[in-house]
Amino acid sequence: MLEDLKKDAATRMVKCVQNFQADLKKLRTGRAHPSLIEHLKVDYYGSEVPLQQVASIAVEEGRTLVISPWEKASVQAIEKAIFKSDLGLTPMTAGTVIRIPMPPLTEERRREITKVLRHDAENARVAVRNVRRDVMNDIKDMLKEKLVSQDDERRAEAEVQKLTDKHIADIEALLAAKEKEVMQV
Repeated sequence: MLEDLKKDAATRMVKCVQNFQADLKKLRTGRAHPSLIEHLKVDYYGSEVPLQQVASIAVEEGRTLVISPWEKASVQAIEKAIFKSDLGLTPMTAGTVIRIPMPPLTEERRREITKVLRHDAENARVAVRNVRRDVMNDIKDMLKEKLVSQDDERRAEAEVQKLTDKHIADIEALLAAKEKEVMQV
């Protein structure tokens, strides 16, 4: 029973870290990367679909994204989705190919991105701690119902705390790597 709780906690904490990683991919760092725009929603024949389902996205010369729509009719919809996003990118269309040059980041913009990174990291840490709190409450409830002994409770709480510390350290490592990437000129 305690093992199931610990496995559930570990799974949920890993998901928190993975969500943070996904958020990091969406932040612009000055380099072109397909994950920067592949999540954008495009109005495709009346329904909102991710950009990666209506076009192929490639990197050209390190600082330019190239979008090749599978249908010529979707070019305008893709442009509109890029303009609507808050990424600050300007698409240039040549026929059916859309090119997005990545402008270099200013020092001020780099600092803003760092603030956003730290905020996202704090949200991820809070999510991990919430998982820990939920599991600790479940363990205490099991103790009250006499399903586990006090020794087992203490042991389980220590293991859950170790899991929490490990996942928060993972978040810190991801944050440090991304901050280094953002501040690199």
